[in-house]
Amino acid sequence: MNTRTVKLLIIWSSFISTYLVNNKTTLARYFCENAYNYTRNSTYQRNLDSALSALPSTNSGFGFFNFSIGQGNDRVNSAALCRGDFNSTVCRSCVNDSIINLPRSCPNQKEAIGYYDNCFLYYSNQSILQQTGLKFSLILFNTQDTSDVNQFNRALRPLLADLRTKAAAGDSLIKFATANTSGPGFSTIYGLVQCIPNLSESECNDCLEGLINEIPNYMNGKVGGLINLPRCNYRYEIYRFFNESAGIISPSPPPVLQPSPPVQLPSSPPGKKNDTTRVVIIIVTIVVVTTVMIIALLCIFIRLRRKKKPIPRPLPNETVHSESMEIGSAESLQYDFSTIKEATNDFSEENKLGRGGFGAVYRGTLTNGQEIAVKRLAKDSGQGDGEFKNEVLLVAKLQHRNLVRLLGFSIEGRERLLVYEFLPNASLDHFIFDPTKRTLLGWEKRYNIIKGIAKGLLYLHEDSRLRIIHRDMKASNVLLDVEMNPKIADFGMARLFKPEETQGDTSRIVGTYGYMAPEYAMHGQFSVKSDVFSFGVLLLEMVTGQKNQCFRNGESIIEHLLSFAWKSWKNGTASEMIDPTLTTGSGSLRDIVRSIHIGLLCVQENVSNRPTMASIVLMLNSFSITLPMPAEPAFFMDSNIDPEMPLLLEYSSSTESSGLQKSKISKSRSRSSQFSVNDVSISDFVPR
Repeated sequence: MNTRTVKLLIIWSSFISTYLVNNKTTLARYFCENAYNYTRNSTYQRNLDSALSALPSTNSGFGFFNFSIGQGNDRVNSAALCRGDFNSTVCRSCVNDSIINLPRSCPNQKEAIGYYDNCFLYYSNQSILQQTGLKFSLILFNTQDTSDVNQFNRALRPLLADLRTKAAAGDSLIKFATANTSGPGFSTIYGLVQCIPNLSESECNDCLEGLINEIPNYMNGKVGGLINLPRCNYRYEIYRFFNESAGIISPSPPPVLQPSPPVQLPSSPPGKKNDTTRVVIIIVTIVVVTTVMIIALLCIFIRLRRKKKPIPRPLPNETVHSESMEIGSAESLQYDFSTIKEATNDFSEENKLGRGGFGAVYRGTLTNGQEIAVKRLAKDSGQGDGEFKNEVLLVAKLQHRNLVRLLGFSIEGRERLLVYEFLPNASLDHFIFDPTKRTLLGWEKRYNIIKGIAKGLLYLHEDSRLRIIHRDMKASNVLLDVEMNPKIADFGMARLFKPEETQGDTSRIVGTYGYMAPEYAMHGQFSVKSDVFSFGVLLLEMVTGQKNQCFRNGESIIEHLLSFAWKSWKNGTASEMIDPTLTTGSGSLRDIVRSIHIGLLCVQENVSNRPTMASIVLMLNSFSITLPMPAEPAFFMDSNIDPEMPLLLEYSSSTESSGLQKSKISKSRSRSSQFSVNDVSISDFVPR
């Protein structure tokens, strides 16, 4: 099996069962096929919108949805399948939610699939019947091992083989089967298999057989596991995870026969006694059924609580495209300290990528070959282990293609480690401020980076589960992947160990001088518009290829990039700001000047005049929108202060007799490297 084409997710299967019990529509995993993309407002997008709109109306009656529209390369094939043990209400809700969520998770991709607890959704310009092998596979297993592997397998394999035969023999409406068998000791093994119903009997049988044969490779001896493919899937556990009473499967209607005479029951005298007996029987039945249901739910709850929480082991070549993955517990993200210590060669100097105000960053390689970036936080943290884990959980739930992905953490004594995905191209400042490297970034690449950063900030401000205000948005906090796609780093980390800040204003100002909005730097007042200001500075830096401290124009040096940008704009000479390494045609020149316009809107002194990130994303993607005229930006920077220098302001206010407030401000600066990788910054979490 070629692992490069296999996309895997390995998590605790009993954790998934918790969501099944609650009947929630939870996106467990999704895949986006980047080989086939479409453009906005294209024929394919219109066909995709039409297909997904029509899909819910195509229910076969047994939870299978299938709809296609369009011709040639613009043809869209869509399909959804609900698990056979969920009722029609749960099924319909799952399909509707997935139709909304999956296109958001995979924007512009022609082929995508989302696996949910109750259903899956698939759309592509290819037919679902053409998907073979383990492409788009979701593989999960319980990390608990059985006490007798051979005996467990001798019971499991016949169970799944029997279910495979039963499901494959189903008709064109449903191919689904569940059953259980006795396992080692006093255990019971429960199994479930399902195929999309438009497979033939032999196709369903072959698909399931291929998945069952993968058990020795991934879950040999594990007490639970599943493999999901677009064509078929199976799951087994040592507890009953499927619903036997609320299935969408209805028995086939009996053949129409001549009515038989009604069966006569022994008669009893009519009257009040007969009515009383009937009422008593009904009440007793309701009480018994309710009691049994409560006991069953309590047993399931106790069993789930007793299950040991595992530690994830990332796989080599694992590719994750996840925007909304649920995290069940902090322990599921925890790495052994010794594992990370070994991966970084005991945090050796040759593995150090950089150092920021809150610790050093190291490159590491796990035993399975996966490369990671490890931030070793300063040891003066005031947080306990529980608070630290909870903060990591919050950040781990922030999943977006333009955010650096947090893989997990490690705690030992006073050591606090944060484990990130490793990005080989380091940070944006390595490129745009380097006279040689910035020639590698033409305007198209720079514009894509600008748009990606804007999308990442928009997610933090409006689309994530928490409202995150970054407060240190700068070039060194934007990392680049192998395809030069931007990923915002250091959102939310500082709060893990410096939790003094509050919503709206703070007595602890941490950020980078030159990127700070004036209301934040001077008064400690911050909002999403603070990030907008920083984004505007970064955008102007991208256009000019120079730092915001000063703008060099030929032999002369004009202090303050914002000041020079404003004067150039007012004088109609904005083109003089453009990085001379950029090749500018008439079209690109228009786009660059428009970008300068957007940057000036972002750095306006009046907070209310600055646009939101939602408006900025719209401006960057639609050239038909008329931009308002910018007002004068804030000129508060001093030329003798390095704009890349981290700044910490602590102030206290006291009211004097005149009623006026005076602020006592003390500044303390910490040294940092010229270029930083994953420097930690303060962010603010606001519950939605």
